[in-house]
Amino acid sequence: METKPAVLTKKKKLGYAFGIATESLLYNMYYTYFLTFLVQIIHIKPNIAGIVIFISIAWDAVTDPILGNISDKPGANKRKLMLKSVLPLGICFIIAWSTLGNTLFGESQALKMVFYTVISMLIWLFYTMYTIPYYAVVAELTEDYDERTKIRGTASFINAFCIGLGNIMPALVGVGAITYIHVAGGLSILAVLAGLICAASLKGVYQVRTAKENEQIQKGLAIKPTLRSFGEILKLKPVKYFLLFVFFFLAGNSMLQSNLSYMVVDCIGVDYNSGIAIVIGVLVVTMAATVPIVTKVSEKTDRRTACLIFISISAIGLAMAKIVGLDASIGGFKIMLVAAPLLLGIGLSTFWTVFYSMSYDIVELDEFVNGNNGERRESIITAFPQLVQKFGSATGILLQGIILGAYGYDTTSESGADAATFVRPAESIVKGMENVSSIIPAVIIGLSLVFLILYPVTRKTYNTLTNQLKKKRAGEKYSSEGIEKLL
Repeated sequence: METKPAVLTKKKKLGYAFGIATESLLYNMYYTYFLTFLVQIIHIKPNIAGIVIFISIAWDAVTDPILGNISDKPGANKRKLMLKSVLPLGICFIIAWSTLGNTLFGESQALKMVFYTVISMLIWLFYTMYTIPYYAVVAELTEDYDERTKIRGTASFINAFCIGLGNIMPALVGVGAITYIHVAGGLSILAVLAGLICAASLKGVYQVRTAKENEQIQKGLAIKPTLRSFGEILKLKPVKYFLLFVFFFLAGNSMLQSNLSYMVVDCIGVDYNSGIAIVIGVLVVTMAATVPIVTKVSEKTDRRTACLIFISISAIGLAMAKIVGLDASIGGFKIMLVAAPLLLGIGLSTFWTVFYSMSYDIVELDEFVNGNNGERRESIITAFPQLVQKFGSATGILLQGIILGAYGYDTTSESGADAATFVRPAESIVKGMENVSSIIPAVIIGLSLVFLILYPVTRKTYNTLTNQLKKKRAGEKYSSEGIEKLL
């Protein structure tokens, strides 16, 4: 006999929302500082360091659909999958920030590249084991359009502080005896604890899906059925526009985010320790303030409209920053210490507030078009945009490394403590760093908005879809009237 799920109380929702810290703390330290760590501390060339990150995340993209398919199988326990992943994730993350590569392989670029690639691949494997069930489970807990937005909004509010912590703590490297591995250790402990809190909050409200009558359960990794599922999902009209929006937005933002250290010192032209503290502080405050505004605008209009408004502000502002100049000042104060993270924060907070809620909408559309007997594919649909998300982020960092390398930036000849210091490079290199922090990501994010405009899922079409889906589930006559744009 199936037990009735517990009520999704405010306490349970808050406990679930804390689970964002498990991925966000580690994700943001990695994307903001790992390229800098590999270049400045491990002395890997920028273009090779970009390849390390790209390969490891591309590998993760391969595991996304496989783990999504496993998580969707009848009898698969998303909560237990999350629990199994958090400890190994934390351990691998600590190893990634060690100087073990220098100790073992000295000056060998190839061996250090292989070592840090393998460790990064393990990080993203366990990261995916946690994040796919973590995000997918919301689509099982509720189908209410606004409740999904509110749950993700709460998580995004917490995420603002996690982004801050994941960026502020690494900025302390070099103060006293603090190193990257010390910071990674502290953040990993917090991440593991947050994951345990989240899993505990899901107890009772999340129920493992059982097989329906005559439903065939796929055995093993079921790669072919997974690819077939991806093909079916890709045929849904909104999916292609949504995935292109995700890819280009994150390519632009990851390029901008991973270039923060260089922007502060070499483009804005201020002391690293004091400058990065202001930048990260403004970023956190902006995100925390923007999340509730985006949530309210989404409730008054819909998620797509909120995205278009706030991400447009971010893209236009970045283009203006190039025109004004990143080293512009008023009364001696460098205004881009505030303006640049403000623009980054508006875009990031908007995206993470609505991103997963938008992907949940596709779950109902897929069930309406492809579902038989009420089968749903929450995890595989969550994995798909997450796969594209990582490719987009990795592409942004790869492009950053390639651009810096093309402008002649190279620290492989440096050694010891001097390699960790930021020395203002030649003017041509600064020009490249400035472009990576302004006009290039502005153009890429602007391109993402084109695909968002073409994305046809609004509040009105979603409500019409769910009404027709309820009729289909009940065996009543249903139609596609009012949702033609989705099909």
